[in-house]
Amino acid sequence: MPPSIKFWYAPGACSLAPHIILNELNLPYQPHPLAVLQGAPPELFKINPKGRVPVLSVDDDIITEVPAIFTALAQLDDADRHLLGRTPLDIVRSYEWMNWISGTLHGQAFGGLLRPGRYIEDEELFPAVRDKALKTVVECYDTVEGRLKGVNAVGDGFTVVDAYLYVFWRWACMKGLDMAVKYPKYAALVAEVVKRDAVRKTLEIEEIEAYGPKL
Repeated sequence: MPPSIKFWYAPGACSLAPHIILNELNLPYQPHPLAVLQGAPPELFKINPKGRVPVLSVDDDIITEVPAIFTALAQLDDADRHLLGRTPLDIVRSYEWMNWISGTLHGQAFGGLLRPGRYIEDEELFPAVRDKALKTVVECYDTVEGRLKGVNAVGDGFTVVDAYLYVFWRWACMKGLDMAVKYPKYAALVAEVVKRDAVRKTLEIEEIEAYGPKL
């Protein structure tokens, strides 16, 4: 009997990545979309006191934070999709990527760019915070491009890291950054990601644009 799964997400947010993985698994789940652009709605705090998405419930066990949710989903994989990688070193690399993406690219770089109020209370200084954050965003994309060796971030197959990197490609495109020319390896990875049935299905569910590269 499959587990009872519920998933709380905000369309286009970082929750897009585990949402894609949920659809890769083809397990039944109850989707709970939330609007969080103007702040977390009260009902989210009842589920996750941190007031953040994504939130995954597996048989009523609440799991938060993208790397932890990816781990839980990988453990539900009964078809050997190797969502964290095929070898022990692949799995280590997946966690290396996930921690850096969540802590630096998302939390530090985009956190400062999109929500400077998390870092400083003086609104007159918000532009300076955003300027520095944008530089960090670009530095992070340079790092991604430098680390990629093929069309997958880890090993020679699709993993949760590819889905996670796709989120931040979309965010860059939405901010008007010229990505495809400057980051051809990153573009090649995203081009493969957006071909996946689970990705197309998730984009349809969330009613958001793909922002796939034109190669």
